[in-house]
Amino acid sequence: MALLRINTNKVISNINQISSFMAQNNKEWSLITKVFSGDLSLLERILTPEVIKNLHSVGDSRLSSIKNLKKLNPEMITIYIKPPALVYVDEVVNYADISLNSSYKTIFELDKAAARQNKVHKIIIMIELGELREGVKRDELLKFYENVFNLNNIEVIGLGSNLGCMYGVEPTYDKLLQLCLYKELIQAKFNRNLPIISGGSSITLPLVGSNAVPTDMNHFRIGEAAFFGTSPLDNKQFMDLYTDAFIFEANIIELYEKELLPDGVISEANVGHTAKIEETDFNATTTKAILDFGLLDVDKGDIEPFDKNVNFVGITSDMMVVDLGDNIDSNGKKKYSVGGKLKFKPSYMGVARLLNSNFIDHEYV
Repeated sequence: MALLRINTNKVISNINQISSFMAQNNKEWSLITKVFSGDLSLLERILTPEVIKNLHSVGDSRLSSIKNLKKLNPEMITIYIKPPALVYVDEVVNYADISLNSSYKTIFELDKAAARQNKVHKIIIMIELGELREGVKRDELLKFYENVFNLNNIEVIGLGSNLGCMYGVEPTYDKLLQLCLYKELIQAKFNRNLPIISGGSSITLPLVGSNAVPTDMNHFRIGEAAFFGTSPLDNKQFMDLYTDAFIFEANIIELYEKELLPDGVISEANVGHTAKIEETDFNATTTKAILDFGLLDVDKGDIEPFDKNVNFVGITSDMMVVDLGDNIDSNGKKKYSVGGKLKFKPSYMGVARLLNSNFIDHEYV
């Protein structure tokens, strides 16, 4: 089977570097592990006591993953980063110390679940700042907080926002300042302390060192930068974090010189995806290789070959075809053969899907 290699030492180094950076700038952060899909063996290798002690909390958007975090370390502070579904409120209270919320009905049910479990459940209320994903509308915010403050088993510990995730709205200083101003307004009106302002993520990291983040915004939810060493703001390496902790290796299961163009009547019955066919000589040929993974494992747009001369041809449910050109290296020898491997750099979504696939091996180095 194709193989995903994971260098856990590089991931740990990234996490520790971010922790130091945050401490220097008086910020706290939650490590968001959803890319790992709750893989307990991987979490065990990364979330060592030395790593955890420098984190505010560890978060995920899947309850099964939150359960595994608590199984790994019951004392670890966990944060559920997606507004909970009503049917899961008891489990959210049981396994998540904190949850992000934007629906009063859900918070009301969390309050009842917390009462049943003799707990006080902590929440961060999300505010809509233009990304049009989760968040309370700004003109309803004060009434929303007034209702929530009256619940006995809910402790509101802050407010937050989500930017740069769905539409890509940038976390500008003005956007983040709005979040801080709402904090001041709520604290003044209700005489309540909101210690956490959670508006930061991997996309916001490059702004911290340049004083482009308001002082009061003190909490970040970070996944991509910790695991891939980059920020979605510019897709560039952040500080000197490792960007190669994940490498995907596929096996070559067929290699022939074949025509560039398919032969026959083309219908709409194909089950895969192919590259756009440019006008070319009907008799032209190239070296094509078939690899042992497909759409069920990962989308072709989420992996990039290390060899820039390798081009995508097509992909079906369980196989991918690539164009190797003349398949000759600088010394005039064949570069690839059946039984050999092709290496790819997977994206965040690529790793998430590969870890979810039952047909991809995992190796920790």
